[in-house]
Amino acid sequence: MTAFKPNRCGIIAALDTPDPAQALGWAESVAPHVGLVKVGLELFCAAGPGVVRQIAQHRPVFLDLKFHDIPNTVAGAVRSVCAVGDAPGPAMLTLHGGGGAPMIEAARRAAEEAAGPRRPAILAVTVLTSFTAAQLADTGVSGGPAQQVLRLARLALSAGADGLVCSPHEVSLIRDAFGESPLLVVPGVRPAGSDKGDQARVATPEDTAAAGADWLVIGRPITASASPAQAAAAIAASLAG
Repeated sequence: MTAFKPNRCGIIAALDTPDPAQALGWAESVAPHVGLVKVGLELFCAAGPGVVRQIAQHRPVFLDLKFHDIPNTVAGAVRSVCAVGDAPGPAMLTLHGGGGAPMIEAARRAAEEAAGPRRPAILAVTVLTSFTAAQLADTGVSGGPAQQVLRLARLALSAGADGLVCSPHEVSLIRDAFGESPLLVVPGVRPAGSDKGDQARVATPEDTAAAGADWLVIGRPITASASPAQAAAAIAASLAG
C-alpha cells in the first residue's frame, strides 16, 4: 500500500491524553506541520471510536491499538474500527507481529472486506521501544532486539502487513534486509536534549530519517511543550533542512 508512503520522512503527532477536547485541540494546532496524528490506547479507551472520526477531520489518523489476539477476534476488531460509513476511518492501524502469520493475514483480509480500496495500512509492531535486551530476554526471547525485529519483520511482511513499527535502532537493518517497500513507522524519536521518558531505544528525528524511516511518531516533545504547533513546526523544519 503506497498511499501513505511519503516522498520524505514525515511526522505523526501522538495525541496521548484521555481528554478528547485536548486531543482535538492538539490535532487542530499541529495539523499544518504533521502528516498524521496518533490515537492510542489511552485516548481510544477514554473517548471511543467516535474520536477517530472527529480527529480525522484535521489529519489522517494512525490508530495505534496494537491488536494481539486469536485471528477471528483481531479480524472482528479490524472490521469494527474500519466501519465508519462515510466518515474518515484510520489511515493506518497496528497489531503485534508476535500474534503470528494467521492473525496478520486475518487482519489484512478483514480490512479489505470492510473498507476496500480505502482500507488502512496494516502495520506490525516488532519490539516495543521501551524494551531493553535484558527485558526481552526475560520474556524468553534470545538474541536481542535486533534479531527479534528482523524475525518478526520477515513473518509480518510475508503474511501481508504493509509495514512495520520499530525503534530508530532497527530502521537501517530493516532497510538493508527488505528494501524500500515496507512502510516504516518509528516511535522512540526524541529531539536532541529531550527527556527519554520511558523509552529505551531512541534517536533524534534527523538521524532516524537518515536511516530510512517513513514516519516519526513524536508525542511528548510536541504535546508537552508550551506551544505544540511551534514544536511540531521546528521538528518539521529540521527534517526539511
